[in-house]
Amino acid sequence: MILVNGLQSEHVRVFDRGLTYGDGVFRTLLVRAGHPLCWPRHYDKLYADCAALDIVCPPEAILAAEMAQLIAGYPLLNPLPRTGEEANVKGACFDLDCVLKVIITRGESQRGYAISAHMEPTRILMASPAPQYPANYLTDGVRLHLCSTRLAIQPLLAGIKHLNRLENVLARREWNNSEIAEGLMLDMDGNAIEGTMSNLFLLRGKTLHTPDLGRCGVAGVQRERIMDLAGRLGMTVRVENLPLARIYDADEVVLCNSIIGVWQARELAGKTWPTGKLAARLRSLLDDDGH
Repeated sequence: MILVNGLQSEHVRVFDRGLTYGDGVFRTLLVRAGHPLCWPRHYDKLYADCAALDIVCPPEAILAAEMAQLIAGYPLLNPLPRTGEEANVKGACFDLDCVLKVIITRGESQRGYAISAHMEPTRILMASPAPQYPANYLTDGVRLHLCSTRLAIQPLLAGIKHLNRLENVLARREWNNSEIAEGLMLDMDGNAIEGTMSNLFLLRGKTLHTPDLGRCGVAGVQRERIMDLAGRLGMTVRVENLPLARIYDADEVVLCNSIIGVWQARELAGKTWPTGKLAARLRSLLDDDGH
């Protein structure tokens, strides 16, 4: 189910700048038991990213109402509960997980990069089934691919979840091995920045280290939550440049986003890590926090 400016539709106009220039931002969040997880944080990020690009962000109340409409209609996408038992599940979206994607573009314009005054943003909301990952990703960790595609340095876009994701698309094309769950991306100077779809933390002793995203990369909600909650585990957090050698020397490496939660890295370019406790501890902490 898709809503475009509040109306059920699968189409945007060809003049929309999200299509022609990638001129917009987005957030992706998980719905569990009918509840959009961490929505206030996602909206704050959405608002901040819009502000950074001088896009008018729709009011939270409008987006929340449209999300509720999507969640109410979600069983139409998949009429089976998670148990897989045949049932009449009309209205049973509260038994299903789904993913909501919220896209805000600057709106429509004629050809040319110039931005006209008083542009009306386009809002697109989509609900889709939550991805199903192998259970051993949580118990054993995941294999990573070291991407050759590098992230360009552009401080004006750093941290923003904007619609220009071609670097990530090119990086994801680098492997077709189903045993590899994610790819690690570096910047032009060889610093580890993020996964193709995730943020990165490494553990040394009792310190969590995460890349400085001041020049490139996406600052995700799950990353922010972990940074806020790490003190409950007796850990401090350092934001800094992380050359690839620092990744190899880490006690544990984890990846996170709002859909996968937290995965431990098990293998990267021949380097292996034994199964550790950090990913499970972070997942428990995030579940207990609940927002």
